[in-house]
Amino acid sequence: MRTWYRSWRVALRIARRDAWRFKGRSFLVLAMIALPILGVSAADLTLRSSQLSPTESLSRQLGAADAQITDHDIGGAAVMQDPTDPYSYTTVKDYGDKPWPTGPGDLAKALPPGARTLTDSTARARLRTTHGLLDTDVRELAAKDPMTRGILRRISGRFPASTHEVAATTHFLKVSGLRVGSELKVRDLDRTYRIVGSYELPNGLDTDQVNALPGALLDPLAKALAAKGLHADPPQTTWLATAPGGFTWNRMQAANAHGFTLTSRAVTLHPPARADVPYFQRDGAGGSGGGSATASSILATIVGLAMLEICLLAGPAFAVGARRSRRQLGLVGANGGDRRHIRAIVVGGGVVIGVASAVAGTVLGLALTFVLRPVLEDAIGKRFGGFDVRPLELLGIALLAVVTGVLAAIIPAITASRQTVLASLTGRRGVRRSSRVLPVLGLVAVVLGGVIALYGSTVSDRSLIVVGGSALAELGFVALTPALVGLFGRGGRWLPLSPRLALRDAVRNRGRTAPAVAAVLAAVAGTVAVSTYTASSDAQDRAEYRPTLPYGAVSVAVGDDGGRDVPAARSAVLRSLPVDLRANVDRLSVGKPGCDEYGDAPGCGRAEIAVPKANQCPLWTYEDTSAPEPQFTAAQRRKLAKDPRCKDEASSDTMTGVVVGGADLLKVMSIHDPAAERALAAGKAVSFDRRNVSTHDGRTTVALRIYADNAKEAADLDKGKTPETSIVTLPATEVRSGTKAYGLQLLIPPSAARHAHLNTVPYGAYYTTSSLPTSAQEQKLNAAVDNIGGNVELHVEKGYASKNDIVLLALGVFAGLVTIGAAGIATGLAQTDAEADLKTLAAVGAPGRVRRTLSGFQCGVVAAMGVVLGSLAGVLPSIGLRLTERRTALADYRQHLAQGMLGDATLPHVPIVVPWGTLAGLLIAVPLGAALLAAAVTRSQRALSRRAAT
Repeated sequence: MRTWYRSWRVALRIARRDAWRFKGRSFLVLAMIALPILGVSAADLTLRSSQLSPTESLSRQLGAADAQITDHDIGGAAVMQDPTDPYSYTTVKDYGDKPWPTGPGDLAKALPPGARTLTDSTARARLRTTHGLLDTDVRELAAKDPMTRGILRRISGRFPASTHEVAATTHFLKVSGLRVGSELKVRDLDRTYRIVGSYELPNGLDTDQVNALPGALLDPLAKALAAKGLHADPPQTTWLATAPGGFTWNRMQAANAHGFTLTSRAVTLHPPARADVPYFQRDGAGGSGGGSATASSILATIVGLAMLEICLLAGPAFAVGARRSRRQLGLVGANGGDRRHIRAIVVGGGVVIGVASAVAGTVLGLALTFVLRPVLEDAIGKRFGGFDVRPLELLGIALLAVVTGVLAAIIPAITASRQTVLASLTGRRGVRRSSRVLPVLGLVAVVLGGVIALYGSTVSDRSLIVVGGSALAELGFVALTPALVGLFGRGGRWLPLSPRLALRDAVRNRGRTAPAVAAVLAAVAGTVAVSTYTASSDAQDRAEYRPTLPYGAVSVAVGDDGGRDVPAARSAVLRSLPVDLRANVDRLSVGKPGCDEYGDAPGCGRAEIAVPKANQCPLWTYEDTSAPEPQFTAAQRRKLAKDPRCKDEASSDTMTGVVVGGADLLKVMSIHDPAAERALAAGKAVSFDRRNVSTHDGRTTVALRIYADNAKEAADLDKGKTPETSIVTLPATEVRSGTKAYGLQLLIPPSAARHAHLNTVPYGAYYTTSSLPTSAQEQKLNAAVDNIGGNVELHVEKGYASKNDIVLLALGVFAGLVTIGAAGIATGLAQTDAEADLKTLAAVGAPGRVRRTLSGFQCGVVAAMGVVLGSLAGVLPSIGLRLTERRTALADYRQHLAQGMLGDATLPHVPIVVPWGTLAGLLIAVPLGAALLAAAVTRSQRALSRRAAT
């Protein structure tokens, strides 16, 4: 009954002793299996530790409070909310097309008896640092109150106790050059604050923030800005609250009845049944897990292929051990052991190495994650909740190493068990026939996988089918490898002596050549697939790239604060970059002084181009807004989509594409049009879009529609009224057709703006440079812009820059290392198996370099065969995925075309690009490098060893 247990126990003891005897080979296989285990276990620990539990998350959001209360300024109207998300809400009353009520709610009515609150307000302000100005979050919260414990983590000093003290995050102190004890000044505020402490936000380690007492900084700043005719963004205010008994679901609904939403500790930890939540009953929130299932399937496929590659890499190493121990295995057979005992010994080696790899990888993963925890937290941007070790997950990852080791040892075990006792004891190789079934199965898998991938790319919309078919085809290539190695061997007759011997040796010993070639195949196939897909996507992105300026040009713009920072921004560019030409531009300003370019503040408006009715696209406009939109047939929509009037508007640097400037802007934009220059000199506007102009009685004009107050416009639209506007008509001219204007639509000369009584404020400038700015020059400019502070928009046009070059380089290096490693393993086995041949070469007087040359060619042959087959296998999945994307893009194009949503009637460009540079590097550099490395590490001595006793 216990015979199997005893035989396996003996087999494991022999395997352990054999692994310890050949430490170099054992360490190689152990490292090969343990490294992925280390990475996966470290990733699992990092992921689990970074995922906060509900209690930890609530502690960082609520501190010691029972709830966080939010007022959405809807005048106290009753709302319904998601119990765990205060920003997922809707009003109880259905207002339809009518506007929602506005105004603050009454917080006192929303609180239960005995409740206590703490105000938490946050807004942006520009603080003066040692380098200049820095846009920073200002948080007014009484951080010394016990209710805030857990929200802010004090690092040094203390939290503010008076209105002239602040604390700052460690990241702010780092980037600002200030320290605890420094004085802090705020732009536009004649008041000095002292930094009395530092802290960090556990969920935002890279946040620039200062903490002050409520009313200490934001209110004085708003009053100071208002005195200068400027406006401050209103702070975002919430309240932390505690109450006897906490905030239950019933209390949360009572607060909802007065227009407030809550994040409640009690409700988040113990949410009500979905049927008891009115918000869900109205909105029917829900989701689908289809995407998650697809992602899981793709992940499983990738993990399976990675295991296959490790098995293929480790398999030859186990074959080395089996061949070196064949005399020992022969003695087992001579003493009554049968084939299953020999298989158990070899598989036991896989178990021993697998267990050692699992232990080493898991322990190193734990240690590495623990040591690098601060680095990982800084990279993620938040503190771990704790060092979350989940034994079952780590055990599953470790079991993967054992399974991989066993799978890698199965083929060598079967091969070793098939040798006769006489062949094992005498060292004879015997006659080994290749399997005839395996190539047939491999061919069937390749064809079937190709058909599945083709189906997925041409019929189905699921990319998972393409991935699965490609994986099946790659497994078929692996199964075909022994037969393909034999086909490669037929070309040896035309080769010189050393490569002919190396190729003959590879063909004669397919048992250790095929796994190494398959391992190289798997590595190269993955690299070729990813690089082909990446190169194709890169070509698509390059074709879709739309520059905003001519190559090498620079633009700087400041759209807020009435343009008072524009002169400093213009000068910063001149001081930092090699500027040739400069063109200053202004923008139109509607409303009170200090309005930004979008007119968001109360009392601010905007000006936009009024396109003549004859030039408007019928698909986008209709005369009566209260009437239903006219219906067009699909044929009419396709025809209108090609109409120049229905071309999409180009993006621009300003909201409407309208700037005020002179002819120097045309030179910066590389627009050579003498007629446009003469028009600007004559006080005429220049339109870069023919749809904007109209001609009557030989006079060309462009019209601007003025909205005096955007807030009033929005209110009128909510009430169904037509907003009140005024029209300003300017004499204009149109640039010649085909001129590239980089998003600009209308250029108004300053004289025309003054004549039309249009208010203008400084906006920015455009520049040409004598050479593309260097990295050092850009850093200097960024520092100068940082000193200005605020919303300075800076752009240097460098043309399309591929983000995938480093990816392709990394993939090439990875494939090269794996290829050289796999080929090196095969070379080691080849040198062991070919020892008799090398002795024969020495005996017949072959030069000493023959041994080096033969070893180099043995390694190069394996690498070359693997690279060629891997390149063929890797192109399939990338082509399939690109064909799927092309079909999806064509379907979207036809749908948009039928709906009249497509302004540019061109087919989507989804190219398939083969990265010939990467393939050339793999096909030439990798085999050559592997061969030279193997030749360099091989000894060339010709000494003959004593004949082994038989």
